[in-house]
Amino acid sequence: MKQTVSLTVNGQSVTAEIDPRTLLAQFIREQLQLTGTHIGCDTAQCGACTIHMNGRAVKSCSMLAVQANGAQITTIEGLAPGEDMHPMQEAFRDCHALQCGFCTPGMVMAATAMLQDNPNPSEEQIREGLEGNICRCTGYHNIVRAVQKAAQA
Repeated sequence: MKQTVSLTVNGQSVTAEIDPRTLLAQFIREQLQLTGTHIGCDTAQCGACTIHMNGRAVKSCSMLAVQANGAQITTIEGLAPGEDMHPMQEAFRDCHALQCGFCTPGMVMAATAMLQDNPNPSEEQIREGLEGNICRCTGYHNIVRAVQKAAQA
């Protein structure tokens, strides 16, 4: 039995008939073809699937798409308009805060949401704010530097 879901994704209205068991991350990647939202663990531990839902960072692998019905969703593709980069994306680039890049979209989405709540975080607050996102390559030092740089921008 299909269920209708309607939401706004990156400023565009989307309505689709989906299996009610479809995870939000699957819906975003497979039906909307927005593949910047990564699926790393399927258990909400790694944070690679982090998106913004109604302005808050959420892990899209831990909720059903029908739970997002009526919501405003922003993925990494919708974070900045056109060809421009968001200041957080620029800071990640400038501070070399990525290696393989798999965690980067989720890390950027979590960091931008964190700065909405705390625009001038300390290093400790940044590390605590990103503890739900795992990077297996960088050691986090440059990620923290990137968030500090974006906070200053």
